[in-house]
Amino acid sequence: MPDILQAPAKINLSLWILGRRANGYHDLESLFVPVPGLADTLAVTPGAPGSGCLVTPLLPDTPPEKNLVFRAWKAYALAAGSAPDIAVRLTKRIPTGAGLGGGSSDAAAMLRWLQKQAAGHALPETDLISLAAGIGADVPFFLQDGPAWARGIGAELTPVALDLSGLTLLLALPLVHVSTPWAFAAWDDHPRRVADAKHSAECLTTLTSTHKRRVSLSPVVIENDFEAVVFPAHPDLRVLKERLLKMGAASAAMSGSGAALAALFRESRLAFDAADVLRTNGLPVHIEALRKWGVAKR
Repeated sequence: MPDILQAPAKINLSLWILGRRANGYHDLESLFVPVPGLADTLAVTPGAPGSGCLVTPLLPDTPPEKNLVFRAWKAYALAAGSAPDIAVRLTKRIPTGAGLGGGSSDAAAMLRWLQKQAAGHALPETDLISLAAGIGADVPFFLQDGPAWARGIGAELTPVALDLSGLTLLLALPLVHVSTPWAFAAWDDHPRRVADAKHSAECLTTLTSTHKRRVSLSPVVIENDFEAVVFPAHPDLRVLKERLLKMGAASAAMSGSGAALAALFRESRLAFDAADVLRTNGLPVHIEALRKWGVAKR
């Protein structure tokens, strides 16, 4: 029987771009929140001796050696001195190019599994986190189990207690691929970088939420600086955000560099009604109730 690994998605409930470093990387501040109900699956079985790590099926436009699962296996093998020969069947449910961290989560799931297999020869936690950051800035987040503030290039993590109970998340998943390198480059070329709009509750939207019942009067502020450059290039995403607010979302914003949009609803009925409408129009969605997270004691 294969070992079945779950690799959940994440959303950014805020994302601010603070500046560009001399080495080309960007300083960020972002609130990462896991979405356990939307997950890729890795089925791991023993491989033939000397076969290394074989990941199937091949991802479109991605050479095998560039697959983040393989890169995680190879990086761990180099750091630890060895890693078991394995075959991995990867079932993708998290869309690529959506800002939901699917590839990073896949890599973290592999690192967790390898760490467990290593038992007494496992890497020290600090070495594992450093190894994860070398694979991708989001990978260290997926090594933990809860929300975190991410700073620096995204790998400086501070776990946080967060109570989102009572809110329903609707993830709208347009069939649009947004390249993260392109989004950062576009941000660098953006003259104003929406500094005057930053930290507004309804950033870059022409409509505020129409759901004004008493339960929704306290604001739920989520925002994303990438909207300044992604929405002009993909105007349908802006229209979709406005539509989510019009259908009763307390707040909505892109996740990561897009194209997924995360909408928070205070009334689950409105969220499910909105999901039905979007599905009828051919738009994939994911919906789940959010929860309260504490901070694990070490």
